[in-house]
Order: sequence, then C-alpha cells, then structure tokens
Amino acid sequence: MDVTERLTFFASLYRIDQNPVLGMWLLYITIIILTIIVYKLGFAKKLPIGKSVIIYILLILGCTILTFFGVFLPVAEGLVVAALILIIYKIRLRQQKKAGSTEQG
Repeated sequence: MDVTERLTFFASLYRIDQNPVLGMWLLYITIIILTIIVYKLGFAKKLPIGKSVIIYILLILGCTILTFFGVFLPVAEGLVVAALILIIYKIRLRQQKKAGSTEQG
C-alpha cells in the first residue's frame, strides 16, 4: 500500500509526501488558523489580554500534536466542518436576534 493513498486532503494538497518540511508547516498553520476560528466562533469569552495570550499559546501548542495526527486523520477537514457549522449557527442566531428586536420595537 502506497502512503500517498492514505494522506488526508490537506496533507496531499500540501504535498507532504514530496516536501515534508514545507508541507508539515503549511498543515500546522492551517490547523492553527482553523482551530482559532472554531475557538472564536464557539467558545471564546471576553477575557483579559493576559489570559487570552495564555489560551492562544496553549492552543498553538496543542495544534502541534493535532498536526501529526492530521497527516493521516481528517483533523483539518473536521475543523473546516466545525467552522462552517458554527458560522451558520452564528448567522442564524444574529438573524433571529434581529427579527426579535424588530418585533419588540
């Protein structure tokens, strides 16, 4: 069995099999960006700057482990789906609040 057949979409998109160093960095950055988006859309609360910095540092460190899993498991793809679901949720919530405020006012 060829390793390239088992790569996930993002791993094969970044050609990790041909250029592993650049491919892993690109996958790492992709996972960090998607994780930050999912965190901001679904879980972030208003925190002081010091606590936010600590959270983002720990989030970036955790993404290191996720990157190694992301080569053969659909980590980045799952984060894309989670981000899309949270975006749809936020849009619908905003529309619902806007419709509720116009009914009351």
